[in-house]
Amino acid sequence: MAAEVARKMVEDAGVDVNRLLKMLIKNASAELTTYYYYTILRTNLTGFEGEGLKGVAEDARIEDRNHFEALVPRIYELGGKLPDDMKVFHDMSACPPANLPAEPSDVKEIVKILLKAEQCAVKGYTEICNMTAGKDHRTYDLALAILNEEIEHEAWFSEILGKGPSGHFMRPNRQNSPFVSKFLH
Repeated sequence: MAAEVARKMVEDAGVDVNRLLKMLIKNASAELTTYYYYTILRTNLTGFEGEGLKGVAEDARIEDRNHFEALVPRIYELGGKLPDDMKVFHDMSACPPANLPAEPSDVKEIVKILLKAEQCAVKGYTEICNMTAGKDHRTYDLALAILNEEIEHEAWFSEILGKGPSGHFMRPNRQNSPFVSKFLH
């Protein structure tokens, strides 16, 4: 085990590490599969409406990949591991697949799918934060950083759907993952 003391400290603080690992792995699966599905969704954002949204979808897509990359070291630090089988990993995702709508050129439906995926992520990382707050500082810090970015993604897509202004803006200089970047080595 890579970090026996770290795991023991988390256990001694009252965190069910096995449950936490399941949650982290399921969320890592959601991030990687969302990256894949967002690639397809972004590709189908075409026409006058869709072309203008590709940048927003791309920012969320890249940041979801970064979330996956940031989660993996913590999973292994706590004594967990990713499944050997990609199909198994896909199917354990904390969030349902963000599949294309029946009509792949329906930009509004694509944005609704993007929004649902972000809302699922917000719930998952809120649960991890609640579980680790004051007990597992490293996992909490990581989950909170991801949560901040997922909340911004949700706000972007909600705003695009006309649900009111979000107060959030595109990333300056197209710099991705302002909260999670400290976890990417």
